[in-house]
Amino acid sequence: MLAIAVLLVAALLLVAGVHYYLWRRLVRDTTAPGSRGRLVGTVAVPVLAVIAVAALVAGRTLPIAVARVFAWPGYLWLAVVLYLLLGLLVGELIRPVWLRVLRRRGEPAGRPAAHDARLTVGSPSPAVTLAGAGTPGAAGPTETTAPVNGEGPAADPAATGPSSAVAPADTTSPGAAAPPDGPGPRETSRRLFVARGVALVAGATAVGTVGYGMHTALGPPRLKRVTVPLGKLDPRAHGFRIAVVSDIHLGPISGRAHTQRIVDTINRTEPDLVAIVGDLVDGSVEQLGSAAEPLAGLRSRHGSFFVTGNHEYFSGAEEWVAQVRTLGVHPLENERVEIAGFDLAGVNDVAGEDEGQGPDFDRALGDRDPSRASVLLAHQPVQVHEAVRHGVDLQLSGHTHGGQMWPVNLVADLANPTLAGLERHGNTQLYVTRGAGFWGPPVRVGAPPDITVVTLASPDA
Repeated sequence: MLAIAVLLVAALLLVAGVHYYLWRRLVRDTTAPGSRGRLVGTVAVPVLAVIAVAALVAGRTLPIAVARVFAWPGYLWLAVVLYLLLGLLVGELIRPVWLRVLRRRGEPAGRPAAHDARLTVGSPSPAVTLAGAGTPGAAGPTETTAPVNGEGPAADPAATGPSSAVAPADTTSPGAAAPPDGPGPRETSRRLFVARGVALVAGATAVGTVGYGMHTALGPPRLKRVTVPLGKLDPRAHGFRIAVVSDIHLGPISGRAHTQRIVDTINRTEPDLVAIVGDLVDGSVEQLGSAAEPLAGLRSRHGSFFVTGNHEYFSGAEEWVAQVRTLGVHPLENERVEIAGFDLAGVNDVAGEDEGQGPDFDRALGDRDPSRASVLLAHQPVQVHEAVRHGVDLQLSGHTHGGQMWPVNLVADLANPTLAGLERHGNTQLYVTRGAGFWGPPVRVGAPPDITVVTLASPDA
């Protein structure tokens, strides 16, 4: 309990810190004190932070209809926050360079070159007003000289009258020195211009990226086809097709229509077998049982099979195993069946270990005929290490979502032996689907959803 409390406090501090940074860059730096814009932004940022936190917890604590109210704005805001942060962090590098360029453009031109010309009465002088020139009663047009750029004879102080004055420096001219108590008006204007420019570009990029990611995530999953040769596959099973789907993630945003679209896509491929490799739901049977009902419409020659994912253990795994069984889907809980000349096995997810229902590879794969080809359903790619030790020929997994949103894929790639696609680990081949749904934000960037038809091939066919 103490560890959970510490993690919760750390998470809340992280959320608060991120939103304070966003407020500084998007609100404080771009608006005037006391303005309506600053007031609105100062209220909006913490409200959005609260909604985002509520979205993360509402799905497991509130009725699905109420959770949906928080889920849409909260999860979308989390996605926007990710790309806003990235944009503003890039802006931190651009900001000083941009300011320097603006300052240089605002500096005055260099002083004119020195020369020996002398100013005469009637000639404009930027520094000296000559006394006696053109005064009524003067003996004549007297020529008086004044130093230009420090050259020539100095003016006689006695020759200058009360009208003589030195023009004051123009403190508002470009490049003028700032007053000692803070930046001058030109510098303030530059900083405001740069802050607004960075905020505008970061905001537009974030909104555009999230919009594109929503279109991808909420659209139909892509249908992929992969052929996997298995050296020990019985020639009679050559061309056997397995429709693999994972990470459907039924929840506050994805419901019955999402399930029906997946079922229709799978049925159009006319597979020999359907494999649902975990993370079907984010909620209880009571909340989402009706959303899963279209699974009863799956059609294949050898039936549909299911293994648990980590999210099933957050949602009542035992109840969901029983529920999918009523829908005609066969759970494989650390067990195997013989199908069409090969062994099909399934193991529980590693998250089940906390409930005494973790994966048991010996139970699922022990005492089998090693001369037969074997296909293992296991939610997480990391389970391939055990699969290699047990001589599995092919493991089918999900869990990663392909990273779901760039650059999260870079972290997911480090945490998994395979992020997406087909790779070999020892004598075991591992295929990882990106999944047909999404977790959290209904956004996918660089990792489109998919359903894969895996065709088994025998070298002797």
